[in-house]
Amino acid sequence: EMESAHNTTADIGMFTIKSANRTLSDAALRPNPRALYLEFWYEGEVCCLFSDSNLGKSIYAVQMADQIAIDKRVLLVDCELTDKQFQMRYTDSETGTIHLFPEGLYRAEINPMTLDVKDYEEKIIKNIEAVALRMATSIIIIDNLTCLCNNSESGDTAGRFMARLMELKKRLGLSVLVIAHTPKRDLSQPITQNDLAGSKRLFNFFDSVFAMGKSAHDNTRYIKQIKTRMGILEHGIDNVLTGQVVQYDDGFLCFESSTTCDERHLLDTKSDSRLSEVAQLRSEGLSIRKIAEQLGISKSVIGRMVTDYRLDKAVI
Repeated sequence: EMESAHNTTADIGMFTIKSANRTLSDAALRPNPRALYLEFWYEGEVCCLFSDSNLGKSIYAVQMADQIAIDKRVLLVDCELTDKQFQMRYTDSETGTIHLFPEGLYRAEINPMTLDVKDYEEKIIKNIEAVALRMATSIIIIDNLTCLCNNSESGDTAGRFMARLMELKKRLGLSVLVIAHTPKRDLSQPITQNDLAGSKRLFNFFDSVFAMGKSAHDNTRYIKQIKTRMGILEHGIDNVLTGQVVQYDDGFLCFESSTTCDERHLLDTKSDSRLSEVAQLRSEGLSIRKIAEQLGISKSVIGRMVTDYRLDKAVI
């Protein structure tokens, strides 16, 4: 039996057991994780950035890598672009100037001759481990989850891949950013975890999640935090980070943030009257099912509006 003393530790099978107080005092001796990039990604986290296609999430991921690689070694596993596409993306088309990245940023492509469907995600994880150890880097960006998992015949691959990646993270002390796609979004609705493809299975794997969205009114892009375990949710629905994708004279392509705003100001305003109706009916005490029947809208859509806009707390 375990003693009740504060300093007792026991290893029982798979478990290491300590008192809660011993757990806190031991952990307090280790340094707190530092932010790798703004409030979005901290050391030791497996983080996810997702968005619809062609919004600039890969551009933003490389922008993060460019910043971090100034004083740390970063590996970008690029399954999206060829080396020529990557070069052209970071070249000023008018002057021919090619962007100069920090020496600490390395890029990996998968050799097509090694593509083998059998045990694909297992091989990818082993190769990521081998590269991380050989290069002595603990910061890895994977672009993207969909590409890696489409190479497998199994529909369950993403979940298996993430489980193995989490194990690798803990074993080697990695910080990993995973890029993921979403299906086409309804621009009248705020971004939520449900927009992440395979969200229910994948969402719980990630320590932090943020997304890139597009304004329904113009070319504005925005960054929204969906989940964090380390800090506060600085850029939630009422304070998303907005800006444009721009290319500088030195060839660098990036998301240039300008201000913050409420995400609801960026959504498709055609839904405003419907939202007001739902808010009014909810304030009158109608159930989600009754509102759905009355307005001829599915229960799931009504339920999401009630949750996302907190319609139980206030009438819009």
